[in-house]
Amino acid sequence: MKTTGLRQSFAKGGKRHKAAMHLIPNLFTTGNLFCGVFAILSVFNANYLAAAVAILVAMVFDVLDGKSARLTNSTSHFGLEYDSLSDVVSFGVAPGLLIYSWALSGQGTFGIAVMFAYVAMGAVRLARFNASATASDGKYFTGLAIPAAAGVVASLVIFDHHVVRTGSEIKPILVLIITLVLSFLMVSTIKYRSFKDLKFRGGRHITYLVWGILTVVLVAAWPQVMLFVIFAGYALLGPVERLITLVTRTGKQIQPKKEQPAVESKF
Repeated sequence: MKTTGLRQSFAKGGKRHKAAMHLIPNLFTTGNLFCGVFAILSVFNANYLAAAVAILVAMVFDVLDGKSARLTNSTSHFGLEYDSLSDVVSFGVAPGLLIYSWALSGQGTFGIAVMFAYVAMGAVRLARFNASATASDGKYFTGLAIPAAAGVVASLVIFDHHVVRTGSEIKPILVLIITLVLSFLMVSTIKYRSFKDLKFRGGRHITYLVWGILTVVLVAAWPQVMLFVIFAGYALLGPVERLITLVTRTGKQIQPKKEQPAVESKF
């Protein structure tokens, strides 16, 4: 009887431990959702800088959500759906409202259409990712991830507030172009590196460490500029790599074949 009681207590303890492991990623997802809602409320109060910072903090929670789920081996279908719904709010609706209220409110129906295009394409991007998550190799994303697109929007607001301060005539045109480009990239078939397959081989880890330290120092010293440079650079990385691949393939196809030297006859 005592042995049976001990087994039951260990079984109950194991179930509690497993439930706690599933709770941790969902708590990070809840933090992501809270930041998204806070960003929306900040947009309503015309506090665009706070909204942009909240979106960036939501990205931190989103990264911690995925990392904790993989480390604790607690991934689940519920967690995937909850994460996607939170991402729609934090990286779709919140940046869309921020774009419209900050720069496109004076463009009338066209501004609303562009804002809706961003939100809709972000939702389509998430739906496609969920549908193909099992078939993905993990090394590349198909299309620009919606958190990265939201990072471009949020860092652009911070960059403009602290550095550029674009005028009321240039800002709507610039934001229109950036928003339409981000909407296209999210639903495109362009491959983006996920950086999940990075391997530190040989003595190269020292080089990676130096570059990592330099990046952290630059971001800490000048975050208003470096955040925008990092997010915009990543958004452009996919099209640039695609273009380089196409040029390389075209060059190989049109490269003339080497003529074989004629063999002299002895007769």
